[in-house]
Amino acid sequence: MALDITIAQYDAPEKDLYELGEMPPMGHVPKQMYAWAIRRERHGEPNTAMVEEVVDVPELDSQDVLVLVMAAGVNYNGVWAALGQPISPFDGHRQPYHIAGSDAAGIVWAVGDKVKRWKVGDEVVIHCNQDDGDDEECNGGDPMYSPTQRIWGYETPDGSFSQFTRVQSQQLMPRPKHLTWEEAACYTLTLATAYRMLFGHEPHDLKPGQNVLVWGASGGLGSYAIQLINTAGANAIGVISDESKRDFVMDLGAKGVLNRKDFNCWGQLPKVGSEEYATWFAETRKFGKAIWDITGKGVNVDMVFEHPGESTFPVSTFVVKKGGMVVICAGTTGFNLTFDVRYMWMHQKRLQGSHFAHLKQASAANKLMLERRLDPCMSEVFAWNDLPEAHMKMMRNEHKPGNMAVLVQSPTTGLRTLEDALDARK
Repeated sequence: MALDITIAQYDAPEKDLYELGEMPPMGHVPKQMYAWAIRRERHGEPNTAMVEEVVDVPELDSQDVLVLVMAAGVNYNGVWAALGQPISPFDGHRQPYHIAGSDAAGIVWAVGDKVKRWKVGDEVVIHCNQDDGDDEECNGGDPMYSPTQRIWGYETPDGSFSQFTRVQSQQLMPRPKHLTWEEAACYTLTLATAYRMLFGHEPHDLKPGQNVLVWGASGGLGSYAIQLINTAGANAIGVISDESKRDFVMDLGAKGVLNRKDFNCWGQLPKVGSEEYATWFAETRKFGKAIWDITGKGVNVDMVFEHPGESTFPVSTFVVKKGGMVVICAGTTGFNLTFDVRYMWMHQKRLQGSHFAHLKQASAANKLMLERRLDPCMSEVFAWNDLPEAHMKMMRNEHKPGNMAVLVQSPTTGLRTLEDALDARK
């Protein structure tokens, strides 16, 4: 394949394995690569489950693309893959090892023989939805409802925590050139997830002037939710658990911020009618009143942006307005959700599950980043060797506000081009 004349020219030897940051000749695919691998017998916390190994570079099918990973995003998918929860990734793909990582920025290094939209040398970000593309939902419906839908890096064995990663060509999107490699690597999963949650479930798609309660407002998902809500002309009410994060959330554009530690109504719902329920109910009303102090007396939120799950779901279903929606994409505090169903059926509230996004939604979100309408909220960048510890920080909720990334082939932070990476190695 003829390479684009804008691709950097450089000399490099052809080898079967390259060290981290060492650049192969453009388009040369080595036999092996370094990767952080999980094996079924090592399921547990990330610092023991993830081990650096030398593995084979994956082979491509006709619609596949091989990407040289410059940097990868760190998100909760990696924690779940390490723990084997809520399901073990091995139960899906049944391969001997699993490479986690569902976010990346990099360079197209090889393409299958039917790939038309991308060529070697293209700089890309990767969205994490895969499907087989041949059913009704993939052709006129919603690919997220396809029976073949799967998440790359969690339900596939070949995620981004490796020098090369194999993806479907439809997973690729243009990389924002104004961002560094690590900034470009950290946003796609959380941004596209937040976009579908807010705009993907008609008729409850977000509209100007509406109010949205955002749990975990300083985290990866929350930080994009706040910005998207603001961009849509709606009002975000952020919830934090650490007062030091208030200014960060307000600076993102939130209309107001609540600290959940000021209230005591978290966890599973007490038995309806019990004394414990009465105590919970009073405290939940106090939380609802604090929302009114931001939205106006009697004005409940139109939507609740949920992902903690077990600890917050009973409150979410109570404070959302009549006919409003609680949309949830995860259960980081637990999966056993409880709520008072009387308020759901009598007030005709919608409880909506949401799972990542399809290409059109991911591309719409990415366009906002390309147009510099959003900040990637890069909080912390880790060296390759510190990748397991980055996931430990996330699991312990000790990470800084915003989004984290890890360097892979990019030798240092602050680089924006392949030329920058080549110069940094000299």
